[in-house]
Amino acid sequence: MSSTQMLKGIIDGCLLAIIKNKEVYGYELAEKLGDYGFDSFSEGTIYPLLMRMQKEELVTSTLKKSTAGPKRKYYALTGKGEQELKNFIERWGALQNTVNSVLDYETDNEVIKGDEQVE
Repeated sequence: MSSTQMLKGIIDGCLLAIIKNKEVYGYELAEKLGDYGFDSFSEGTIYPLLMRMQKEELVTSTLKKSTAGPKRKYYALTGKGEQELKNFIERWGALQNTVNSVLDYETDNEVIKGDEQVE
């Protein structure tokens, strides 16, 4: 499984988290994701996600003047978006704990599993 496939559902939650802190525009989101290590996400990948989030009423957008070039579309969370972010954080925490439990148990060469010791 590629990392892109694994990230498919996770990136929405990350975008909501970034947008929660302040209004941001698409290119800025791509830069912030890159700063966190998500190098494979470009504006072209992010805009369709933002459009879907807008249709789902998780974010709103506003055109604002730019110091360089045309107006930029800034995104902000709605109340529904804030609730979705809270839900994502809860789901992520549970998933993270579950995966870590499996990995910790199944990859520890010193643990006793059932009636046998794995070396």
